[in-house]
Amino acid sequence: MSQRPLREVVRNGSVAPRGLSVLGSTGSIGTQTLDVVRLFPDRLRVKALTSNTRADLLIRQALEFRPECVVIQDPAGYPIVAEGLRGTGIRVLQGREGLLEAATLPGVETVVAAVVGFAGLEPVLAAIQAGKQIALANKETLVVAGSLVYDLLRRENGVLIPIDSEHSAIFQCLVGEPPESIEKLILTASGGPFRTRPLDTFGDITKAEALCHPNWSMGAKITIDSATMMNKGLEVIEAHWMFGLDADRLEVLVHPQSIIHSMVTFRDGSTKAQLGCPDMKVPIQYALSYPERWAAPHERVDWTRVGQLDFEPPDLVKFPCLRLAFEALRIGGTAPAVLNAANEQAVALFLDDQITFLDIPRLIEEAMEALAAPVQPLLETLVEADQEARRFVMEHSRATAD
Repeated sequence: MSQRPLREVVRNGSVAPRGLSVLGSTGSIGTQTLDVVRLFPDRLRVKALTSNTRADLLIRQALEFRPECVVIQDPAGYPIVAEGLRGTGIRVLQGREGLLEAATLPGVETVVAAVVGFAGLEPVLAAIQAGKQIALANKETLVVAGSLVYDLLRRENGVLIPIDSEHSAIFQCLVGEPPESIEKLILTASGGPFRTRPLDTFGDITKAEALCHPNWSMGAKITIDSATMMNKGLEVIEAHWMFGLDADRLEVLVHPQSIIHSMVTFRDGSTKAQLGCPDMKVPIQYALSYPERWAAPHERVDWTRVGQLDFEPPDLVKFPCLRLAFEALRIGGTAPAVLNAANEQAVALFLDDQITFLDIPRLIEEAMEALAAPVQPLLETLVEADQEARRFVMEHSRATAD
């Protein structure tokens, strides 16, 4: 991964605020990104905001930050946003074309990619081609199309800084270290809400229980991914592309306190760890300020109260989604795209009370067995694999219900 500093923009002899486009501004990462912007109004300037369906919140954000444009994906939300911003001079855009315009807007230096799911891939590719720096929070972009993204980054001399706490931790541990010095990467996991729950009760897990994470405040989809440990599996695939290590040099370690966010072991036997309170605003800020560290009032660890730091291996019997992610990485080709799409569709069905918690890994594994192929991953084949996996999960979930 490139560790070249973010480009500064100089206007009238002084450094101007960095222009930001926040894709997914009404989600968990997007709203916390705007919290960071509020801390640094002289250094960060919001140029574009986008939302899928949350029209009312998008209007409030736009009235506060006065971007050049906003994008609402939901057609039903467009007239609401247009009316709410009438007379402000803020352009209101809609759909795919609007999202691509926000990702490539002139005057934007950094695109915060926080759109959830496969839908976040195309705007990231467009932003890289437009010379934007990417602050990446969308796991699926690299899970589905890591080779395409990094080929494009190399061609365009682009910069990508991770926002995920685990990848940010690894990135910080690697600053100043030569790539050949790395022995392995260790991604830590909280273990989610069911780490100590007996496996024979997993069939009774409710949506409310799965949405109750012990340490982190996140959106519904990623919270369910944490409960199944699929989030850690997706992060393993991301780490492969971000840091250029194969599956055998990537390790997951359960660390319930979520104080150590990830670690790097080097060839000389030493290990670096990045530690901090579980607060996503810290890695978000680092992605926006790198290579600088700006003073901020984020919570500090009180070391006198930590007591102890615990570690244990993940239980792949209770959490098969993590095993499936490693399998997808080893298969390559369309396997990660199938894994991701099947998971997105299964999680959506679980959140809609149409399948059980145990159906999530079952449907993903069946989709991978039926559809995953170790072929050269072109964008068209990845899109097709994504669509086929979603159809497969829908059809097989209905068959289960019948």
